[in-house]
Amino acid sequence: MTGSEESPSFRLAYVPGVTPAKWVRIWNERLPDIPLTLVQVPAAEVPEVLRAGDADAGFVRLPVDRTFFSAIPLYTETTVVVVPKDHLISAADEVTLADLADEVLFHPLDDVFDWDGPPGEPAFERPATTEDAIELVAANVGLLVVPQSLARLHHRKDLTYRPVTDAPRSSVALSWPEEATTDLVEDFIGIVRGRTVNSTRGRTKPEAEQQRKRSEPSGTRQKPAPKPTGRSPRARKAGGQQTPRRGKPRRRS
Repeated sequence: MTGSEESPSFRLAYVPGVTPAKWVRIWNERLPDIPLTLVQVPAAEVPEVLRAGDADAGFVRLPVDRTFFSAIPLYTETTVVVVPKDHLISAADEVTLADLADEVLFHPLDDVFDWDGPPGEPAFERPATTEDAIELVAANVGLLVVPQSLARLHHRKDLTYRPVTDAPRSSVALSWPEEATTDLVEDFIGIVRGRTVNSTRGRTKPEAEQQRKRSEPSGTRQKPAPKPTGRSPRARKAGGQQTPRRGKPRRRS
C-alpha cells in the first residue's frame, strides 16, 4: 500500500428516529479493522448525501428514487399524535384523523409525511423542525402527528402520544446508489438481512473452523467407517461367498 492510499472505511447515514446501534455492533464484531462512521442526516437531505458520495449507504424513509437507488425495506412505523398529558386525547387508546379535525396541528418543514391535505386546523406558523414543533406542543398551542420513533426521540415528561389509526405511515429502508454497490455495502446488507458469518456473501468461514483445518495434520483425520454389508466375518474372509450348511446324513435302515 502506498502512502497516498486510504484505509478502507464505511460511512453510514441515518435519519432521525432510526437506531442503527444493533447493526453497528455486529459490523464491529465481524469487521473490526474497518471503521464504521455514523452520519445523522435530516430525512429530506439523505438522498443528496448518498448521491454526492458522502455516505456509502443510509437508513432512509421511503420513497426514494428507484431509478438511482437500491432499497431494502425494513419496517413500517406506527403513526402517532403527540399531545400534552392533560389533553382530552390522552384518555383514549387510539384516535382517527377525524378526531383531530378541530385541533391545531403543526406541520414542520421536515415533516416526513407527504400529505394530500394536511389534517386539522392550520397553525400560525410552520416550525422549522420536528423538535421545534414538539416545543410548541408542550406550550399547549397545538398537536403534532409523527412516526412513533420521532415521538420517542423527542420524549418529554409533560407529553404523551396516541396511535392514529388511519394516518399515513412511514417506512424505513436501507438504501444506496445502485451503481456503487461495493463489497462493503454487500457486507452491510448481509448484516441487516440477518445473514450469519458463514452465509454472508459466501466468502468467509468462522475463524475457529479455519484455524482447526490449518492446525489439523492430514494424517490424523479419521477415515470413514466401513459400510455394513450384512455378511458374516467368515463370508467376507472367504471372498464374499458363503458356504452353504449341509444337514446331517440320514442313516439307512
